[in-house]
Amino acid sequence: MAALLEVEALDAFYGQTQALHGVSFALAPGGITALLGANGAGKTTTLRSICNMVRTQGSILIDGRPINRLPTEEIVRIGVGHVPEGRGTFTNLSVDENLRVAAYSRRDRAACERDREMVYEFFPILKQRLAQQAGTLSGGEQQMLAVSRALMLSPRLMLLDEPSFGLAPIVVQEIFHIMRRINSQAKVSMLLVEQNATLALELADHAHVLETGRVVMSGTSATIKNNEAIRKSYLGY
Repeated sequence: MAALLEVEALDAFYGQTQALHGVSFALAPGGITALLGANGAGKTTTLRSICNMVRTQGSILIDGRPINRLPTEEIVRIGVGHVPEGRGTFTNLSVDENLRVAAYSRRDRAACERDREMVYEFFPILKQRLAQQAGTLSGGEQQMLAVSRALMLSPRLMLLDEPSFGLAPIVVQEIFHIMRRINSQAKVSMLLVEQNATLALELADHAHVLETGRVVMSGTSATIKNNEAIRKSYLGY
């Protein structure tokens, strides 16, 4: 099966500082892949690179199509939804307004309404909060809204940056359970950056461990979970 996402020999730069060094991996359609590693390893930069938010060299393909030189909005249109660290919602807008803004560029209104109903199915609490200002939601509800905004883009691939950050464990478990449902029911592939390696490896089918901008190990989640040296050296447990 051809890969949905292929990253090959990817370098990334902030000004003159190189943050990624020859990063390569692939993600199959319908798969969930985790990027693991310490702070500063290059995980968030990898997601930003896919969205063309940093300067890069190398190859990034979606369905075999190079996307390196496409503007970020075009990358969104071909099916990549980004849930950034910090959630990235419009805190001064209502929940309903956040969802409508996310779908603004879509022309198929009927499909948008179907996706809104899908969002409510996955996150029924948001339907109860439609008129509420996003900034007054709880942290967990804001994260649910951030994922919902990405879903309103009708993505094939969702990039998730630290979805558990700052949330209570019981809320994290709920959100990760819903992410699994989104993957299986809505057929959305996922590339997950997550500091909680144990949680990430439970959700993902494959994982790549990064250190100082380089991939130091790749494999199935089970392989990485059971590699004691990798766990102690790179995952901290």
